[in-house]
Amino acid sequence: MNSKLISILLLSFFLNSCKEDVKKESTVEDNIVVPELTFKEANRLAGLPLACLQIEYPNKLNQSLNDASHIASPKELHPAFYGCFDWHSSVHGHWSLVSLLKQYPSLHEAATIRAQLAANITAENIAVEIAYFKMEGNSSYERTYGWAWILKLAEELHTWEDPLARDLEKNLQPLTDLIVSSYLEFLPKLNYPIRVGEHTNTAFGLSLALDYAETLKNNGLIEGIKNCVTRFYSDDADCPLSWEPSGFDFLSPCLEEANLVRRIYSADDFKIWFDAFLPELTDADYELEPGKVSDRTDGKLVHLDGLNFSRAWCLYGIAETLPEYSHLKKMANNHISYSLPNIIDANYSGTHWLGSFALHALNNAK
Repeated sequence: MNSKLISILLLSFFLNSCKEDVKKESTVEDNIVVPELTFKEANRLAGLPLACLQIEYPNKLNQSLNDASHIASPKELHPAFYGCFDWHSSVHGHWSLVSLLKQYPSLHEAATIRAQLAANITAENIAVEIAYFKMEGNSSYERTYGWAWILKLAEELHTWEDPLARDLEKNLQPLTDLIVSSYLEFLPKLNYPIRVGEHTNTAFGLSLALDYAETLKNNGLIEGIKNCVTRFYSDDADCPLSWEPSGFDFLSPCLEEANLVRRIYSADDFKIWFDAFLPELTDADYELEPGKVSDRTDGKLVHLDGLNFSRAWCLYGIAETLPEYSHLKKMANNHISYSLPNIIDANYSGTHWLGSFALHALNNAK
């Protein structure tokens, strides 16, 4: 072997060694694998709503009784969305299964999922659901958390290229229309945003509604949401992120707001707003720890697993709009990695809903 060839081989070995060292160093530095919705994970998550979509009890009806006609079993009152403990969890359980089937049509339980979707979202069942909203005193039922998930389900069906989706979308359409009109009637009356970490959070509800409005090109709803963002959030600054989370949060008031505003503002305007709103998150060394769950059998304390997923989808969104803050992606990964391994257990207080939050976070992982 001549000296020239030996030199080339030594140089090649040296360069490859350097590359391997860089790769190892990067892995150690990042320390967290970017989460991914694999086929295996999709089957795991599908099992959660599938196990409760047609299970009537236990059940939390969350209703006000105007008279005795409001008293009936969950399935009688809500023949489409009676499972998974409460109405909104049932709705986003349906959304989860549609989203998973769209991405992985060959899911292990695909036939069962399709059968359950077809059995629940019928024209007759949706007519009963609408009748419930039209009972005296029920116009604000599930406002706006459940409303938002209906629109998210409608959007998912609309973008699913499958004959079953066309049937389900048509059957759901009257309820979708009712929710849209309810939003358009309600938003101008809402003088102040609701800044909490649970169901009534205004920014979260508007974010899902905006997904629907943009996909379906509903300009009236888009403008209504834009007006709310301007009225509610344009002058906000120094959101007290250090106050979060509250003990039962499954949404971050600060991050949900930022994730909504980024979609209304231009990137340049959003950066100015964001730097004043959450200045600590502009620091690559800032640490935002995941919410810690002390007891996953407690239906309220387990909310913090949901918080970790919802924080993640917000952080991914903000980093997408502001690539210079890519460190937020690592923060998001850390939040998902804390909670994702823990949601498949025997604790129904979490399993009836957390799969949807995990899926929404994974769908937004970038």
